[in-house]
Amino acid sequence: MSDIIRKVDYYYIETADKAGEGAKILAALRNEGVNLLGLTGFPKGKRAQVDFIPDNSPAFEAAAKKIGLKLKKKKIGFLIQGDDRRGAMVELMEKLATVKINVTAVDAVTAGAGRWGALLWVKPKDVAKAAQALGAF
Repeated sequence: MSDIIRKVDYYYIETADKAGEGAKILAALRNEGVNLLGLTGFPKGKRAQVDFIPDNSPAFEAAAKKIGLKLKKKKIGFLIQGDDRRGAMVELMEKLATVKINVTAVDAVTAGAGRWGALLWVKPKDVAKAAQALGAF
């Protein structure tokens, strides 16, 4: 099976960088029925940035508003899913390098059972070109 690569909406917030903050936010989203395709978080100065990749953007936006999350402007990233193999990420990075696209960030992981996945971000001006190079839908 070849990789499935698709454009996805992502949103981010900045929040307190303290124990339990992520659990509180994720529990509130779960309680509102939100399903996430991906999540990444990291420190940003004295705060933390949390990126959310929802499977249903309008539902996520409504839930975020209801629970008081202050979302930054929606952006586009890529979700990659496929069969795990040596060099899987290299193949994608080379496709982007060939068309001179710099990757802003990437999180890749094996999912077990012979599967892998990644979240990949490029600058907004490069989304269409990256989608074409990656064969994303």
